[in-house]
Amino acid sequence: MRQGFVKAAAATPKIKVADPAFNAQAVCEQLKEAYAAGAKIIVFPELCLTGYTCGDLFWQDTLLEEAKEALVSVMAATAGHDALVFVGLPLEKDSKLYNVAAVVQNGKVLAFIPKKQLPDYAEFGEARYFTPGEGWAEDFWFEGTQVSFGRNILFSISGVNGLTVACEICEDLWAAEQTTSAHALAGANVIVNLSAVDAVVGRDAYRQKLLEVTSARLHLGYICAAAGEGESTQDLVFGGQNMIAENGRVIAQSKPFETGVLCTELDIQKLRFDRRRNSSFAAANNDEYEVISVAFTVEETALTRKFAQMPFIPQDPAERAKRCEEILTIQAYGLKKRMEHTFCKSAVVGVSGGLDSTLALLVTAKACDLLGIERSSILAVTMPCFGTTNRTYENACKMATTLGAVLREVNIKDAVNTHFRDIGQDPDKHDVTFENSQARERTQVLMDLANQIGGMVIGTGDMSELALGWATYNGDHMSMYGVNGSIPKTLVRHLVQHYADTCESKELAAVLLDVLDTPVSPELLPPVDGSISQKTEDLVGPYELHDFFLYYMLRFGFGPKKIFRMALYTFAGIYEEEVIRKWLKTFCRRFFTQQFKRSCLPDGPKVGTVGVSPRGDLRMPSDASMAAWQKELETI
Repeated sequence: MRQGFVKAAAATPKIKVADPAFNAQAVCEQLKEAYAAGAKIIVFPELCLTGYTCGDLFWQDTLLEEAKEALVSVMAATAGHDALVFVGLPLEKDSKLYNVAAVVQNGKVLAFIPKKQLPDYAEFGEARYFTPGEGWAEDFWFEGTQVSFGRNILFSISGVNGLTVACEICEDLWAAEQTTSAHALAGANVIVNLSAVDAVVGRDAYRQKLLEVTSARLHLGYICAAAGEGESTQDLVFGGQNMIAENGRVIAQSKPFETGVLCTELDIQKLRFDRRRNSSFAAANNDEYEVISVAFTVEETALTRKFAQMPFIPQDPAERAKRCEEILTIQAYGLKKRMEHTFCKSAVVGVSGGLDSTLALLVTAKACDLLGIERSSILAVTMPCFGTTNRTYENACKMATTLGAVLREVNIKDAVNTHFRDIGQDPDKHDVTFENSQARERTQVLMDLANQIGGMVIGTGDMSELALGWATYNGDHMSMYGVNGSIPKTLVRHLVQHYADTCESKELAAVLLDVLDTPVSPELLPPVDGSISQKTEDLVGPYELHDFFLYYMLRFGFGPKKIFRMALYTFAGIYEEEVIRKWLKTFCRRFFTQQFKRSCLPDGPKVGTVGVSPRGDLRMPSDASMAAWQKELETI
């Protein structure tokens, strides 16, 4: 449970209709499995102690008494465990019958939550047996103990910072008047749903969408346990597909027609972050709720859920292709608008044969197509100097001409050497001045050429470089419109690959594939035997690690210790612990010290949920102290 992770379980036992004693035993067996997995929130299906399909047997005293005895057996099985257990049964109160969830912890019933929405259409006829539950909590005596009874009950958990749980039953989610929203606005960030939904073609897909949309809209975790095998098949079949969703995504689900225990971890810290930063999400108001305090023992939650190694990139190839096309379109439309607004008829792009300038050139070509102007309006400028290799030079030239741009070469060696003489720089001293002088000279050339032709300099730097400050201030850091400013390096590669896969020109595709195969480098140091000598990832670290760090730090506000733990788990067998620790420290140091470069970034289009623009996603002071982050880094 440290760092906000809490293990959740949705369990579907194989039951017998109208046999509570048998069903209680099945529940207890699955409780053992869930406890062994470390689950702290355990949810069973609706009416699972009797079966959902009992029909008119629900009116029988024998069944109701057996159900209560079954609950007592489940209570006994929870003794000595601090997990919060939700199990469904019919319960009589004031001569009325209710479909309830019993909330049990450590041998005691904490509350009974009655179902509000009773479906009475098509194959459902619950209104024949049950009474809708009221919102307010009342006192109810069960086994000699006074227990809260009502829908408006929250469980505030100590041991997991900010965790608050609420409960609803099946139709309460599906109905037009959802209880889910009320629970969330009262402060619940995890909702459990005890469900009994029969298997009808397309229903599970709809239920998944419903869970995803609800959990996204309300920034919460959602645990849904569904009735399955053992229910009567007289007229219906129950699929028992359990689902656990978190903030818009189903993070775990069981296979249809499978009984068993589904376990994964919910990230409460992530949910709290999204609510905290969403100004449209109302402050919690639980005046009409009873809040029951529940204690969890603080312990380490073993991680089993997957975290994408490249969180900016969809894993599914079809979804990835769709995302790439959408991003290229956003970039191109952003540039189109800027060129229209400034009455600009030409664009100037510095092309190096590297990934970033390649993407910028492709986007500029697409913008010209949208504007209805010839691609010859693009001036592609190659500026070879001390570190330029034949491979990158030739790729830059081929790409520009194949795309239809006007290619111009400006060799900057003489200009840089003159500058070295002016400032007294030893050209054999390959230090930061040696490198940055070249970057600044290239930017000057691009700006002045743009002035000559009334053009606009298109920025090429990507978001990963900006996060690390791996850009020369007033050099490649500057442009008139930065089309790549919110594109992380790992995504740049996929965008270029997508263009190569979908373009009609085989010649262009071949060049793009060779660019993709070229090591990432600023090429500011002389080559060795004709090959690139300066590889960026050798100097600042692997971009797949930095993009992982960047995503979880900015998107969810995670600290170094949690990011380190997730990275160790995600990159196990790929990077050693010391390597991850080293580059995480590098990332944090550079991120804080280089904010001044991000504070004066050129305009550029936002394409995703993470950005570093000082006008939007990252309004951070340039002199912010990293002492608190440094303190945490020293503990890992």
